[in-house]
Amino acid sequence: MKWEIQYLGSLKVLHCTMRLTLSILLVLCVLTSFAQGRKQKRAEDTQQGPTSLDPLPREERHLPKQARKRVESKGPTYNSEKEYYERVEAFAKTRRKNEKMLMSPQYSDPSYFGHKRPPKKRPPHKMKYCKECGIRH
Repeated sequence: MKWEIQYLGSLKVLHCTMRLTLSILLVLCVLTSFAQGRKQKRAEDTQQGPTSLDPLPREERHLPKQARKRVESKGPTYNSEKEYYERVEAFAKTRRKNEKMLMSPQYSDPSYFGHKRPPKKRPPHKMKYCKECGIRH
């Protein structure tokens, strides 16, 4: 009994020390990555003179708005509008075709039950089960 209490106590201590070391390692990793990120930002900000990677200094010209060259457009293009109307017409054509197809008796007449041709009307003792519509006829 006494040795069980000592064993459980030592496990709790070991567990607490492992938690503490893992949390310290996690904090150190986060701090070092944060410090490295700040060093890179500072290095980018302070690079103004020539370096071995970039021997020529950067020249940034500040020109007034009137002196800047504007890209001249050659006029409006109507290709996108034309393509849009072509798509709309193609969609209308398919819709008309589908409506015409739905007017056929296969889809409009309820006696067809979804078949291409109306099923035969058999006497009750000769009716067959239809796999297509799930009805005996």
